[in-house]
Amino acid sequence: MTIKIDAHQHFWDLSRSDIFDYAWLAKPDKAAIHHSYLPEHLLPKLKAAGIAQTIFVQTQHVLAENIWALKLAEANPFIAGVVGWVDLQSEACEEQLGELMEEEKFVGVRHITQDEVDDDFIVRSDVLRGLRVLEQYGVPFDLLFFVKHLRHAVTLAEKLPALPMVIDHLAKPEIASGRMENWRDHFLAASDCPNIYCKLSGMVTEADWIGWTVDDLRPYVDFALECFGPSRLMFGSDWPVCELASQYGVVVESLRELLADLSVTEQEQIFGKTAQQFYRIAPSDGTASSSVT
Repeated sequence: MTIKIDAHQHFWDLSRSDIFDYAWLAKPDKAAIHHSYLPEHLLPKLKAAGIAQTIFVQTQHVLAENIWALKLAEANPFIAGVVGWVDLQSEACEEQLGELMEEEKFVGVRHITQDEVDDDFIVRSDVLRGLRVLEQYGVPFDLLFFVKHLRHAVTLAEKLPALPMVIDHLAKPEIASGRMENWRDHFLAASDCPNIYCKLSGMVTEADWIGWTVDDLRPYVDFALECFGPSRLMFGSDWPVCELASQYGVVVESLRELLADLSVTEQEQIFGKTAQQFYRIAPSDGTASSSVT
C-alpha cells in the first residue's frame, strides 16, 4: 500500500524570534527537539516512508506564522495544505480569515486550546462567535484538546453543526498509564457527531517515551476505529514532536501494523483519502518532492 498523506506535522525556525516563542522547548525534557525543523529536514523522511503530501499545522497564536508557512508551502509542493490561526475572539476574525482564504494552500484553522488557562475557553461566547465565522465559510477547525476538554466536543457539534472539526491526537489519552475510563465516554460521544473527525496522531508522546510498544497504542486505535471508522480517521505523524519518543518511520510503520487487519481500501482511507476530503486538498501521485534545492 502506498501511504500518501501525513495530516499533521509542524515546522519551526528558532532563528525567527519575530514569529516563534518556544520557551517550552528550553525545558530539559524537550532537548531532543530544541532546534529548527524545516522542509528540507522532513523531505527525506517522507520519501523513505512513501508519503506524497503533508498538512502543516500551526504552532503559534500569531498571524505572521500563517504568512511564513504559506511561503514554505508555495516553495515545497509536498506541503498540500496549511492549517493556520486566526484570532477567534477578535472582531477582526472574519477579515483575518478572508485574507487567508485567498491563499490556495490554506485549508483550516487551529487554536491551541490545551494551553488556555480557562478549561471552558472553547465554548465561551466570544470564541463561539469566531467559530461561527469559520462555519459560515466552511473552514475546518482542529480541536487540540486534553482529555479534560473532550467533553466540549458535543457542545461544539450541536452549536456548529456545519463546521467540520477534527480531534487532534485523540485528545491525548493517558497512554503511558493505560488509562481509558476518563476518556472513552466523551470520545464515543464526540464520534456520534457526524461533523467531527479524528487524527490518529500524537500517540507515541502520550505513551512511555522510552519503553512504549505498538501494543500500548492498540486499545486506543481499536477504540477509535470502533467509534469513528476509517471514513472519519486520518493519519498524522505529529513530527517533529514525535521525535521525543520515536522516529518518523517508526511512527508510520507502527500505525500500519495496528491497521493491518483492515482492508486495503480502509487503510488507504486513513492514510490519505480522509485528509483529502476533510481539508479539500488535491490528490498527488508518487512520493513527496520539493522545488527547493
